Amino acid sequence: MKALLLSEYGRLETVEVPMPRPGPEDILVRVAACGICGSDVHGYDGSSGRRIPPIIMGHEASGTVAAVGERVSGLSVGEHVTFDSTVYCGHCEYCRKGQVNLCSNRQVLGVSTPEYRRQGAFADYVAVPARIVHVLPESLSLEEAAMVEPLAVAVHAVSLAQLAPKGTALLIGAGMIGLLVLQALREAGCSRVIVADIDDTRLGLAKSLGAAETINSKTADLLSEVQRITLGSGADVALEAVGSTPTIKAAIEGVKKGGTVVLIGNIAPSVEIPLQTVVSREIRLQGSAASSGEYPRCIEMLARGSVRVKPLISIVAPIEEGSQWFERLRERQPNLMKVILTPGKAAERDRG
Repeated sequence: MKALLLSEYGRLETVEVPMPRPGPEDILVRVAACGICGSDVHGYDGSSGRRIPPIIMGHEASGTVAAVGERVSGLSVGEHVTFDSTVYCGHCEYCRKGQVNLCSNRQVLGVSTPEYRRQGAFADYVAVPARIVHVLPESLSLEEAAMVEPLAVAVHAVSLAQLAPKGTALLIGAGMIGLLVLQALREAGCSRVIVADIDDTRLGLAKSLGAAETINSKTADLLSEVQRITLGSGADVALEAVGSTPTIKAAIEGVKKGGTVVLIGNIAPSVEIPLQTVVSREIRLQGSAASSGEYPRCIEMLARGSVRVKPLISIVAPIEEGSQWFERLRERQPNLMKVILTPGKAAERDRG
């Protein structure tokens, strides 16, 4: 079969590799669409250390069931499906509590570390455990279904914010995850979301997707603007979708006393925080990792259109063009949001 292989850092090649063989509790999926995640881009250039070549990356995917293992029930050949990026064991302490994102034996599709190697979905086919698979409604396109994984990340983060419906949320970072967090907040009943970013194009998209206020923190003082909008009280919660010292500091200083900051972005391995501000104002810092059981809800949200992902898909391109799109994403072109690769299909749309 054909696959996009990270043969060495900075080098992606379309190659022929053996078809994966599903185990007795697995299914074989014929991949229809797979999104390029920011973590894949950091894996491509070697900065994350979590995609050690050679590896087939890709974990935001959808497709059609091509074969089922002998011990699999409830799934049939031909069904449209998506699957969790997290391969959880199902029997450890955290899995038993429903916290599958914290699984003690956790692996991630398309990731290779010194501990494990799990081939991903930038390929014609991928084999995955049936326990992480979710059937899709016919009304949902397979390209949109490839967005279930990042949407689940956003919905999980919002669930940790514990925001009252009439509260005010400050969202820092209007990239892909940030714009999904914005919509998840709106879906959760949050009527006022303030979105901050350094790019006007993304802020314009945030406004069209429901942001009450937008702030370009490159040209305006973010904290002064937050204080003005909230009449000096600060936001009830802040969700940080970047992962750097300046943006995390801004999130902490932008919430009111007793407020909550949900940390989603992790572009930096470590950051500095204003400790005295956190302690003296009793601010709760809450990490958010991947997702944990949100897939069914996210599929339903996409199917009924309460979350819009089509405006976030910049292009659907053939897998053979993967290398050039990784390079463009690595350059951080602000008007390039989500690139979805698909086997054997010509480019459909390019707004990037």
